[in-house]
Amino acid sequence: MNTFIKFVHSLSRLCGTVATVLLISAILVIINMVVSRYVFNLTTSWQTEYVIYSLAGATFIGCPYVLLEKGHVNVELLPHYLDYKGKLILAIICSVLSLMFSTLIFVLACDMWFDAYVHNHTTGTLWNAPLWKLYISLPIGFFIMILQYLADIISLVTKREMPFPPAKLEEAIK
Repeated sequence: MNTFIKFVHSLSRLCGTVATVLLISAILVIINMVVSRYVFNLTTSWQTEYVIYSLAGATFIGCPYVLLEKGHVNVELLPHYLDYKGKLILAIICSVLSLMFSTLIFVLACDMWFDAYVHNHTTGTLWNAPLWKLYISLPIGFFIMILQYLADIISLVTKREMPFPPAKLEEAIK
């Protein structure tokens, strides 16, 4: 189990790195677009679409990393009043429900990606990028997020991880 958990954590960290690269590339393309348009008075054809799809890709591919770091928004009012066993049960239930939702999104995303691939759908713009290349971030991100949820559930069940760890003020300020 330790090998699986470490492998999934490595995949999630890789997703965080890929999301960061996509964000940085989007920023650089925005700079290119501004300079091209307002300094050299050139038209831009592909930059806006690239930024939109790279930010969407960064969002979906970055999800497993955010889950690994426990960065998703959650309300900790109920866990605050529960004992350890109650927190553990609540964390497992929430993780299983999230796993089920992520699995549904993964299946639907695979269907959308496959349809775009088989029918060779494109953006229909001047850039005319193939949509399957742009949609692939959804199944990849959600598949790795499913693995991360499985690793989290295993960690909770085997008590390798605390459910709803208490937030420290010093860590919140950093």
